[in-house]
Amino acid sequence: MPVPATSSAATPPAAVHPVVDPVLAWYDEHQRDLPWRRSEASAWSVMVSEFMLQQTPVARVIPVHNAWLERWPTPADLAAEPTGEAVRAWGRLGYPRRALRLHGAASAIVADHHGDVPADYDDLRRLPGVGDYTAAAIASFAYGRRHVVLDTNVRRVLARALSGTEFPSVSVTRAERDLAATALPEDDATAATWSVAVMELGALVCTAAAPRCEACPIVDLCAWTAAGRPPYDGPPRKSQTWAGTDRQCRGRLLAVLRDSEGPVHRSRLEAAWHDAVQRERCVASLIADELLVQVGAEVYALP
Repeated sequence: MPVPATSSAATPPAAVHPVVDPVLAWYDEHQRDLPWRRSEASAWSVMVSEFMLQQTPVARVIPVHNAWLERWPTPADLAAEPTGEAVRAWGRLGYPRRALRLHGAASAIVADHHGDVPADYDDLRRLPGVGDYTAAAIASFAYGRRHVVLDTNVRRVLARALSGTEFPSVSVTRAERDLAATALPEDDATAATWSVAVMELGALVCTAAAPRCEACPIVDLCAWTAAGRPPYDGPPRKSQTWAGTDRQCRGRLLAVLRDSEGPVHRSRLEAAWHDAVQRERCVASLIADELLVQVGAEVYALP
């Protein structure tokens, strides 16, 4: 990566962290062809992908993302539709409240930003459903801005390479953010590419369960490898369950509504989940989350 020339009186540029160039070179060769990373991708495409990719594998997101962008190519197109249509189109990606938040963000973009996804981090943070990571990711990947972008993959790579630990802490700490900033290139465009390159390295090579260290471009610089790859010894890591949970029940009930052209009778929901106590609890929670509305004595619909 070229360093801008300076006069002898100018402040010298910050040194490039040794892990940067190998990771960028690796990314040039191994990056996946993802629709939201293509040069022609809109900022809205990037934003939609970031909402959909939260706790959801790329392979499941691609077809839904593509269908979403075909139907709603701009925030204004989505904002003009009822929220229930966003929930319906979300399909089986899981965590359907993300669909409501994305619809809310689209409405705010139309109301406050003339229909254009904002580039400024603070403006992005003010949108419904947009936290620190999502704002930094959209600003970086859609607009080439320089931000520390810390998703699960990035945090794992940096924990291993820079801190020598197998996994990062449960929550992002100030020390972790400061350490990540030491490896962030000074140039905006290069910093944005670095962020997505580290993310890709974590997704393809430095994985959680079976890291392929032999294929890693920075294995010789990795503090975790140098330490003998010690196993994680921090607080127990949460494992997600599915079968029999309220999450599964809610998903089954929403699927009934999504697959119907209109409101459905309670009997359809009863057929989808036989545990009456759990079913009623989940119906109530879906109504509270504004994912479901009761439109009759025993009739329900998407919002």
